[in-house]
Amino acid sequence: MTEQERISFLRQELAKHNYNYYVKDAPTISDFEFDKLLEELISLEKKHPELFDASSPSQRVGGEITKDFTTVQHKTRMMSLGNTYSKEEIEDFINRIKKSIETPVEFICELKYDGVAISIIYKNGILHQAITRGDGTQGDDITANVKTIRSIPLKLQGDFPDELEIRGEIFMTLDGFKKLNEDRVEAGFETFANPRNSASGTLKMQDSAIVAKRPLDSFLYFVIAPEAGFSSHQQSLEAATKWGFKVPQAKNNFVRLARDADEIQAFIDSWEHKRHDLPFEIDGIVIKVNDYKTQRLLGETAKSPRWAIAYKYKAEQVQTKLLSVSYQVGRTGAITPVANLQPVLLAGTTVKRASLHNADQIALHDLYINDQVYLEKGGEIIPKIVGVNLAERPADAFKIEYITNCPECGTPLVREEGEAKHFCPNELGCPPQQKGKIEHFISRKAMNIDGLGAETVETFFSKNLIKNYADLYNLKAEELMQLEGFQEKSVQNILAGLEASEQIPFDRVLYALGIRFVGETVAKKLARHYKSLDALMAATKDELIEVDEIGEKIATSVIQFFNQPENKDLIARMKTTGVQLEMQLEEAISNKLEGKKIVVSGVFENFERNDLKKLIEQNGGINVGSVSGKTDFVLAGEGMGPSKLAKAEKLGVSIVSEAEFVKMIGL
Repeated sequence: MTEQERISFLRQELAKHNYNYYVKDAPTISDFEFDKLLEELISLEKKHPELFDASSPSQRVGGEITKDFTTVQHKTRMMSLGNTYSKEEIEDFINRIKKSIETPVEFICELKYDGVAISIIYKNGILHQAITRGDGTQGDDITANVKTIRSIPLKLQGDFPDELEIRGEIFMTLDGFKKLNEDRVEAGFETFANPRNSASGTLKMQDSAIVAKRPLDSFLYFVIAPEAGFSSHQQSLEAATKWGFKVPQAKNNFVRLARDADEIQAFIDSWEHKRHDLPFEIDGIVIKVNDYKTQRLLGETAKSPRWAIAYKYKAEQVQTKLLSVSYQVGRTGAITPVANLQPVLLAGTTVKRASLHNADQIALHDLYINDQVYLEKGGEIIPKIVGVNLAERPADAFKIEYITNCPECGTPLVREEGEAKHFCPNELGCPPQQKGKIEHFISRKAMNIDGLGAETVETFFSKNLIKNYADLYNLKAEELMQLEGFQEKSVQNILAGLEASEQIPFDRVLYALGIRFVGETVAKKLARHYKSLDALMAATKDELIEVDEIGEKIATSVIQFFNQPENKDLIARMKTTGVQLEMQLEEAISNKLEGKKIVVSGVFENFERNDLKKLIEQNGGINVGSVSGKTDFVLAGEGMGPSKLAKAEKLGVSIVSEAEFVKMIGL
């Protein structure tokens, strides 16, 4: 088998396994086997850029950067649905239809997925374009990001029309949302409010490689394909299933045919409580006329179709007593107020606490201790206070006064302009911050030190064995063996884990340092740009802002971190530990771009953006994120950002095409 034949075979195999796993939920190989096949395909495709295929499974990993999302007109308007909240209103909806249509009408009931509406266009079976709902008339082109969602086919199967449009919802799974928030807490960021907002924000991210890592899924259920000749909505769903789309199935009771209000209500009632057991959010049921001819006869209003309506479930709400407010200190010093509640059952779980987020939220609801508060689960997951029963405010209620000093170390709190939260500025002397930084340092995505966990850090900290992460590397077996519960094997595991951490690459070490706003992605960009911690420490704010994707907020935080004398001492100690404080240099190809500052913008025919950036570095060049007078040239692909183009033209910076660049470096 030639390498070209192997590429073709791997693409077919991976597409099949992807469909089995993400659409049919019936995998036939392990994740490990799938990953190995994908790695082989990516490797072969890099060797043969001339065989590039936009619908290859390798394109799922992302990497394309979109600075400005192009606005696109919808060929057919994406309308919103009218809402109803009772059986009586559903009966009114049916009666209005019966007045217009003499023949019996069949309805189809579907779950109303709480996600982001999307329209996807396929041409000759290949995913061509994905557009957000926007205002219904026009939306944003987010094709690069949608291609990373594995339940959405890049290439169709079976007998499909030459051109079709399919619409549906993109959503974030509940388990994925929970894990995403846990990771954000670990990185020192605010948590997302609910899965829907998380999905929406993710789809508008500029880096599709980050989107690829987010737990997005989809259901597609509205087909626009006139040439297919479908007579009903149900018929179009059956065809879409055969083409490879993830479509709501009757076997899961996600779809049901109904003839009258009683059958519709039975479907609504069946999901009233079961919806809490779903792995994703729904907020109601959609009722549609099944027959397409009848839909056309009924028509639409200026805002919504007359042949469809949405039944919205009321959010489950309970009342309970606000007993007290406690304040948590995160590793970045951020203060989070937490409501301690009289235990109450809500959406299947007992709730005792709810985040109050910040002082503004407390003021918004005018909360008093001993108030009777209304509680809901935001996104069916996170308990939140949504109001106060003022009629039941007791005589002993008293207004919550937000704390002015850190509850752990007593330091006066600060609140910077534009920040929602208060902060404890005693970064190096506040115990939760100190312990939090160490816990972040040893975490899986940072130094991943085996044998160490939060409880072990607490023990070492309380025994004054460590005060910061540099102290970890001074731990001795004899002193650890004296601690209760620490045997020789566990001690050796800890010390071996610390020794192994010396091989963790520089970008993860940089992330582990716990610089505010420097998460995994930012750490990688800074590490690849500056190559060493010393070079990063010597950078000015203006130089940092020139780095791809680094803004003023991050640059300021980096400068502040390295300017603190205590952090300078900490870094000096880290230099004696053996951990990687510089990138392992990749083999240079040439010095043809020596010292040249280059901006990469747009989409390219034969290369991924990250591959081009790697080539720039291997040939001695420097990747920068924004155009300035110091930029040597812009490597421009299709759809180059208009602001970059305008600035380059204004400053007289050269625009170099992909072909010119390839010739420049002698490929």
